[in-house]
Amino acid sequence: MRFIYALSCRFAIVLLGLAVPLLSLEGGFMTARADSPHRTLIAFGDSLTAGYLLPADQSFPAQLERALRAKGYDITVVNGGVSGDTTADGLARLDWTVPDDSAGVILELGANDMLRGIDPAIPRRNLIAILERLKERKIPVFIAGMKAARNLGEAYTGAFDAIYPDLAQAYGAPLYPFFLDGVAAQPGLILEDGLHPNSEGVKEIVRRIQPMLESWIGSGL
Repeated sequence: MRFIYALSCRFAIVLLGLAVPLLSLEGGFMTARADSPHRTLIAFGDSLTAGYLLPADQSFPAQLERALRAKGYDITVVNGGVSGDTTADGLARLDWTVPDDSAGVILELGANDMLRGIDPAIPRRNLIAILERLKERKIPVFIAGMKAARNLGEAYTGAFDAIYPDLAQAYGAPLYPFFLDGVAAQPGLILEDGLHPNSEGVKEIVRRIQPMLESWIGSGL
């Protein structure tokens, strides 16, 4: 089941409750300084990462890459998003989606588990398995969190929402608490399905998450 069909506009509104290198000019072209080594990040997630219904150059990985390059980072952000993926799906394809030479992974998974009402213990277990594998491979992880819809009940939302901060603390990973922060249920930033960000919505996500990502990249990736 694709993520785009999982929520109505009404449901999306409920969800709402929920060292930088410098640039130099050489020969008329803007180039990154030599102290900015090339690195490849994998944006590993579901349709929110993949850019569902958007042109490829308007997806989160594409817009993030442009934003980072504009700040002088020699970064490639690979789109490792698959629409409809649950944490179990992500775990199943982790090893062939994330090459060994990846500098880091932006982990954005769990929304589809929540939308299907899957016991939060299951996405927690799957995310732990993903983090363990990446730790074994010495690939740093940046966690992009999700929040449960409030109408799923206090017990469910409490258990689901706790997954991301708990794992960020346990694995020493930076956490952006809610990937759709400032975008969910905002008419000008969301597609007609009421949930997925449009191009401007992705731009807003990048604007909000970029400072934390730059700090993570600058910490020694």
